[in-house]
Amino acid sequence: MLSPERLQQFENGLDPRDPVKAAIPCSILGYGEISCVLEIDNQDQTAAKRMPLFEDKTEAVKYADNYRLYCEHLRSAGLTIPPDKTAIVKGLSGIFTLYILQDQLDPQRFCHQLIQTNRPEENQAMAAGIIREIEKIWRFNDEHHPRLALAIDGQLSNWVYSETGELLFIDTSTPLMRINGQESLDPELLLKSAPSFLRWLIRWQFLDDVMTRYYDRRLVYTDLIANLFKEQCADLVPQWISLINAETADKMEPLVLDEVKAYYKEDKLIWRLFLGLRRLDRWIKTKLLGKRYEFVLPGKIKR
Repeated sequence: MLSPERLQQFENGLDPRDPVKAAIPCSILGYGEISCVLEIDNQDQTAAKRMPLFEDKTEAVKYADNYRLYCEHLRSAGLTIPPDKTAIVKGLSGIFTLYILQDQLDPQRFCHQLIQTNRPEENQAMAAGIIREIEKIWRFNDEHHPRLALAIDGQLSNWVYSETGELLFIDTSTPLMRINGQESLDPELLLKSAPSFLRWLIRWQFLDDVMTRYYDRRLVYTDLIANLFKEQCADLVPQWISLINAETADKMEPLVLDEVKAYYKEDKLIWRLFLGLRRLDRWIKTKLLGKRYEFVLPGKIKR
C-alpha cells in the first residue's frame, strides 16, 4: 500500500485540473461529491480517495478518527467493507489532504456494472442482497437508539461483489453518524467542494437535506431505485420497488413509482447544475484569479 511519504510526493506534483499528468503517474478510478478515487504510482492493488478539505491538520485528524469509528460501526452492523487505512499530507495551497486507501476491486464486479450484463434472476438476487445489507443498518440503529445512529448511501456503485461472491460496501469516506443525537461530521466540510459563491445558498437550502436523507430508510431506498434510471435500467424499477416494499412492509410507507420518478428528475437537475457551477468556480479561480482549485472534477456524466 502507498506510504505517507509517497503520497506527499504525489500531492506535491499534482495539478487537480489534469491529475493524470502528475509527476508520479496516476489514473482516475471514480469520482465522489467531495473526493476523487485514484490509482497512484501504478499500485493497482490500492484505490486512493483524495479529500482536500482541511484547513489544518487537527481537522484532518478528527475526520480520520470519525472515519475509522464509522467503519468500525459498519462492521459491527454486519456489513463487509474492504481493508483500509488513512494518510494525511500537506497540500500546496496550505490545506491538508486526507487519503483513504482501500483495496482496489475489480471494476467489472461493481453492481452498477454487473446490472448491465446480468441475467434477470441475477439482478433480482442482487437487489435482494443489497436490501439485506441496508436493513442491517436499520437493525443496528434500532438496537443502539438513541445513543448511536448510522447513515448509508445505498446506490448501486457503492456495492461490489468480491471474487468469492460476498457483497462489499465501499462508500465509507463520508462518516455520517449521530452520537447521542448529535451529528459527528462537521457539515461545513461538505461545503468545501461547493462553488464558493453559492455556499451560503447551499447552507441555507440544501445542507440539512444532504445531512439527513441517508438516515431515512425510505429516502435511502428511493435514492437506490432512482439510481436505476441513472444506470439506464428503468425496466428494473417496478420489480425492485416490489422487492423493497415486500421486505419493508411493516417498517415504512411503500415506495411509489411516480414519487421515485419525481425524486430522480429533481436529483438529476440539481447534480447537473451543481457540477456545472463547480466547473465555473474552477474557471474563475484558475483563469481569472490565478489560484489553485483543489478538486478533481469529472467530465460529462450520463444520467
